[in-house]
Amino acid sequence: MSLPRYAEYKDSGVAWLGEVPAHWEITPLKRLFQIVGGSTPKSDNSEFWDGDIVWVSPADLSKLDSLKITDSARKITSEGLASCATTLVPTGSLVLSTRAPIGSLAIADVELCTNQGCKSLVSTGASKSTFYAYMLLASTEQLNLRGKGTTFLELSADELGAFRAVRPQVDEQSAIVAFLDRETGKIDALIAEQEKLLTLLAEKRQATISHAVNRGLNPSAPMKDSGVPWLGEVPAHWKVLALRRLIDRFEQGWSPECEARPTDPGEWGVLKAGCVNGGEFDAQENKTLPLSLVPREELELKSGDVLMSRASGSPKLIGSVACVMNPPSHLMLSDKIFRIRLSADVDPRFFAVAMGSTPLRQQIEQAIGGAEGLANNLPQASIKDFWMSLPPVEEQLTIVDFLVCERAKLDDLAWTAERAIALLKERRSALIAAAVTGKIDVRQAA
Repeated sequence: MSLPRYAEYKDSGVAWLGEVPAHWEITPLKRLFQIVGGSTPKSDNSEFWDGDIVWVSPADLSKLDSLKITDSARKITSEGLASCATTLVPTGSLVLSTRAPIGSLAIADVELCTNQGCKSLVSTGASKSTFYAYMLLASTEQLNLRGKGTTFLELSADELGAFRAVRPQVDEQSAIVAFLDRETGKIDALIAEQEKLLTLLAEKRQATISHAVNRGLNPSAPMKDSGVPWLGEVPAHWKVLALRRLIDRFEQGWSPECEARPTDPGEWGVLKAGCVNGGEFDAQENKTLPLSLVPREELELKSGDVLMSRASGSPKLIGSVACVMNPPSHLMLSDKIFRIRLSADVDPRFFAVAMGSTPLRQQIEQAIGGAEGLANNLPQASIKDFWMSLPPVEEQLTIVDFLVCERAKLDDLAWTAERAIALLKERRSALIAAAVTGKIDVRQAA
């Protein structure tokens, strides 16, 4: 889309804005909006919570998929509202997160209040909330530069109020909003299509793995009932057995206090549970062992090791398995990871792939849910009781080679979709910034 520039420009006097249309004003936000802070009622008083007053936090803003906010994860009562320094703001107010992170925002579609991590901008004139929502979206980097703090950055009410913004006439604000609503809507629809494609590719990947490791690659192969409900039928010449028949032993690592950074070459590190997320080994998921501690060389990672995450903050990641090939040196197991030693009749790569298949994931999730007192933890005894189907070793290798090729094709398609999403988001941001700073004239296009 090629859009004209305005006929005449002037220096805005604001470095990041540069030149703006000659007839636009530049003014601090405090002349357009009342800046209203938030607060939190005492958490231990039940009379203050679970009411019907929407109480917005930065987390609520970060989860939105539109510019409107109508609800919050937690609500407060009228007693809670009266007990602290938060204030109800009217519909149409802008709600901006001003700490952890700075810049998430929405337009209030109901009367609401916020916690201390947000500030509300209540219009004091005829300015269009949606125009300034778009303008603040284009200003996220600049707002973050004005944040202060050591533990986390926070944008104060004074800094926000002093932030200098453009002020076109109201009818021109409306034209810019109409243009951006239409054009960003088109871009968002394209992004949604690519995101749907990514979902379908992930489903295809999972289905391909599950079919290959439980049905094999020969569609004409005779089948038999596995005797295990979640496995169903398997090729007649395959074995069906519990993992205790395949696992010779578990090894567990060490989790000393480490530096919160990945290792540099030559340093010893301890692997984090996330190093096997999604069935892929990520060597950068480690923490550096302090020089004051002696490394335990028997825990060093070796090529061909099968690693399983036994504990995680997310149940979806527990039981993730990866076969490690040619890892960097000086990386040790942590106590959140099992190193699994397998019997000779199972290929480590096949085992790792099979553990990510749907039947095995179902057993993992059931074991996590049924482990009393062991929330988000996978015990060895439960793993040994899992059942899987096992082809001969030669067939295992053929299946692994097939899946390597198939996953490469799907990964290429996913990379293309992810790249398209990134470019569309860049285009969206650039279009918003150009329109709200007057670098393009959209009045006729609106």
